[in-house]
Amino acid sequence: MAALQEKKSCGQRMEEFQRYCWNPDTGQMLGRTLIRWVWISLYYVAFYVVMTGIFALCIYVLMCTIDPYTPDYQDQLKSPGVTLRPDTYGDKGLHISYNVSDNRTWTGLTQALRHFLAGYSPAAQEDNINCTSERYFFQEHFLAPNHTKFSCKFTVDMLQNCSGQPDPTFGFAEGKPCFIIKMNRIVKFLPGNSTAPRVDCAFLDQHRDTPALQVDYFPRSGSYSLHYFPYYGKKAQPHYSNPLVAAKLLNVPKNKEVVVVCKILAEHVTFDNPHDPYEGKVEFKLTIQK
Repeated sequence: MAALQEKKSCGQRMEEFQRYCWNPDTGQMLGRTLIRWVWISLYYVAFYVVMTGIFALCIYVLMCTIDPYTPDYQDQLKSPGVTLRPDTYGDKGLHISYNVSDNRTWTGLTQALRHFLAGYSPAAQEDNINCTSERYFFQEHFLAPNHTKFSCKFTVDMLQNCSGQPDPTFGFAEGKPCFIIKMNRIVKFLPGNSTAPRVDCAFLDQHRDTPALQVDYFPRSGSYSLHYFPYYGKKAQPHYSNPLVAAKLLNVPKNKEVVVVCKILAEHVTFDNPHDPYEGKVEFKLTIQK
């Protein structure tokens, strides 16, 4: 029968641990001599330097293949979305409701319009240029300051009666409200061959006994001029502003909920996508009480 090993005391265990940390007889620290620690440290330093260099090289090669002015992965939409201002949402989409006689119900709507149009003031557009051509504004080179491309001005006065200047209530006080339709940006998107995209607003469900919706558009053509296209991206055109079209609804029936749809009519703009109700058009409910 083998003799039982003698149980080591706490002091003996501590002495062995101290000898493991530093052995004066062999000059070892944590089981290795000083020269071995130097060699293993140099190995890991060299290993991580090489790994860092490989990672940096991969990032460099990746950045060389990326065009900073064009996103590699763009939205799958071939047609731009459309937004509305003011945009008050109800339980099921956009729903604007107010009372002509109570300014408290529409003051917030006019304030939202003024806040949105502040970005189209002459001061906000001073970095952009005046464009008069009714053709696409193609720019092959970066001729604007800071290696950018030029952007065309769109100032609030182009909206005329819906600019908030002749009528600060934007027509809400008289029951003929102004709504602003904005087409979202898609890089290098061309809406058509030679015809500017145009806004067309109408009642969604037009009954025989209901007169057709009468609309005044501003600018008067109700279109987005072609010189605002194509859009080259935020880096190439940091001062770009979306062109706008304002629609002043003239004969909306009072005390009745109606559904208005504003479509963008252009060759390369579609508005019949059942999966995206805001592609190429915007629908909203409107109730004007009196």
